[in-house]
Amino acid sequence: MTTALPRPLHMLSATELAAAAGDRRWPKWQSMALMHSLKLPVLNACLIPPGHSAAAVRTAAGLLAAATGTRTLMIRSDGGVEKKQYYRGGNTFGIEEIGPRAAGLLADGRAVILAEPTNRFTNRLTVLLRMDRPGPGRPGSLTLEALGPGYDVADLTRGQIPPQVTAHLDDVDFTRYESPRWHKWKFTGDQCIGGEDARRLRRLERLATQTLTDGGHLDGEAGAEHAEAWLRQRGYLQLFGPQPTREALAKRARGLFDDAFVLALAQPNRNWHCLATAFSVFEEPRALYWDLVDGERKYAATTPAAARYTGRTV
Repeated sequence: MTTALPRPLHMLSATELAAAAGDRRWPKWQSMALMHSLKLPVLNACLIPPGHSAAAVRTAAGLLAAATGTRTLMIRSDGGVEKKQYYRGGNTFGIEEIGPRAAGLLADGRAVILAEPTNRFTNRLTVLLRMDRPGPGRPGSLTLEALGPGYDVADLTRGQIPPQVTAHLDDVDFTRYESPRWHKWKFTGDQCIGGEDARRLRRLERLATQTLTDGGHLDGEAGAEHAEAWLRQRGYLQLFGPQPTREALAKRARGLFDDAFVLALAQPNRNWHCLATAFSVFEEPRALYWDLVDGERKYAATTPAAARYTGRTV
């Protein structure tokens, strides 16, 4: 049987998007298709399920690179219910490196998501959105956790770096839209012991041991000082400058609320209790959403483990 060649997300028809948005085998791809169908900004990307050949990977990479006008692509992996230890994707590689890196993931039964590249060192704002409710039809809450310039989504979702600013909204009816009054928002400032210096150090340590090591820029023995030198040598100074995170989050809170409402209403699992997604504002400027996560379906562990992923405010 001939396996259809993968095609970029933005080339899929409405029917194909609907099918992808209903396919629970690949949750990240499922949520990207759903968001794209809702006209929310997401990366142009391509899903390569297990079983595809090396030639198919090369073809898909070339097609996506041509569509996005780039010679580098981001690699992510997808594969249903996840364990705590899985490939931490999101790094960008040259086209010639895509095949070898994708081969191991496919051989392990994981799907590969190739996406247009982003610069994860120069983000202006990163926000984790969490929607909670006790049950269908009952009021819930929306929590926004934010980090400012120089941080990225992984710092919040798996880097254990506390947000600089948190905004919380109670009594949210996710079935009936009502614009939130400004005085209903509760903003909380820096919760990191040791302040911004401690938070920045954790970011640099994570860059050194994970992001820059995986990208081949540093070896696994490098420390925070090496990551800082690497950033400064390339002019990526955002992490070391002002962090006007509260103001940036306040300006976007209303729009993020509107998008969260749309996503909650469109969620295929009507019985959801906890949903989360992440939002990035890049330097370009450009903004986009990442994955929509149903906390009860994310990991092959218990619900509390899923809650730790979707945010620290339980």
